[in-house]
Amino acid sequence: MQKVKQARAQVARLELSAAQAAVLEGQAHTARALWNLLHAYVTFRQGRLATLKQCDDAIRTARREIDWMRQLPAQAAQAVLKTYRQAWANFFNPDHPAGRPTFKARLRSRPAVDVPQARDLQIKRINRRWGAVNLPKAGRVRFRWTRDLPGVTQGGPAGRITGARLVKDAFGWQIVFRTEITKAVPIAGTHPGPPVGIDRGITVALALSDQTTREHGPWLSGGEREHLRRLEKKSARQRATHTHGQPTSHRLARTYDQMARLRATAKRRAVDWQHQTTTELAATFSMIVVEDLKIINMVRSAKGTIERPGRNVRQKAGLNRAITGQAWGRTVTLLEYKTRDRGGQVAKVSPAGTSQTCHRCGHRDPAARDGTRFSCTDLACGWIGHADTNAAINIRNAAGTAVSGRGDHGATRSAKRQPPRAA
Repeated sequence: MQKVKQARAQVARLELSAAQAAVLEGQAHTARALWNLLHAYVTFRQGRLATLKQCDDAIRTARREIDWMRQLPAQAAQAVLKTYRQAWANFFNPDHPAGRPTFKARLRSRPAVDVPQARDLQIKRINRRWGAVNLPKAGRVRFRWTRDLPGVTQGGPAGRITGARLVKDAFGWQIVFRTEITKAVPIAGTHPGPPVGIDRGITVALALSDQTTREHGPWLSGGEREHLRRLEKKSARQRATHTHGQPTSHRLARTYDQMARLRATAKRRAVDWQHQTTTELAATFSMIVVEDLKIINMVRSAKGTIERPGRNVRQKAGLNRAITGQAWGRTVTLLEYKTRDRGGQVAKVSPAGTSQTCHRCGHRDPAARDGTRFSCTDLACGWIGHADTNAAINIRNAAGTAVSGRGDHGATRSAKRQPPRAA
């Protein structure tokens, strides 16, 4: 065991009065406007980008001369500048997938306000279910107590709170505590469990090389899906009478809010399933091998251009929605830190040929896969089984260790036609 410091986030629901909610709304809109002003100041200059000192001086001048800029606390304004500078650093980093920073639209940005100073929070537990926290310019606010916070309650986890972030979603405002926890974790490579390969899919959410699967049902019930469909049709009718450039009507805004709550419910259920499933996998297996998928490229639109229109656009759009709904990237992110905390590791391998290659003989043929059924076309082999299980075994083999699969008799070959090895 070794003691390490881990940065973690804990989310809690805030109980706000109407006046406090209005204060946070104003701060969030000011933070978004400050981001846009910074972006204009940095990008519309002649020559090089503005330096950190120039941006800081511009913010201080704006807070003195513009009244509504003072709605946002000074520390929160500095946090906006820090986040904006980090966005540019990510963009210039060739190993980071972030794109170029852009302006934030009012209706497409999530309202958020930073509280970078932990000492300003003054957190206290009121009773078993509720705690209280100080928010700048909003006063004392109650929040739902679901987990012990480090450094706040006796007997809680060792560590401290380093700051917080206030975020608004479809259900209201939440506070995200930034914590630094000191925890004893196993040394990497000491996990006693076996290795496993995982194939991420749509029909089968997760197929494992040990011939098991991890699946889930629809995130919304039948009634909820029908309600969402009716709301989407209703919003289309309301948009038909809306004049472009005019403010959105209260009825259309209310419809959008109802749709957002249903979609947020589906996302919460998806994240809950992912957390439970990845926790179980991280506790069971020592090495988890997954494909290094370029998901951004996989969900690109097939619409094309006017000169060269795309083909099967509606089908590709449906496939993109299905891939996005599975949130494959989030699954791997959760697995990475959970396996690391338990002494295991996550390995990524190339996805080339994993679904078209027979794991038993190494023969590769695109025609061998038909939906969820894989039939090896090599007459000397003829293995038949679940296509996702076959892909998961190939994924596991690509990491360097053979795994016995369904119908196997103690020997396998990797997708690269390596010689047989004992299982």
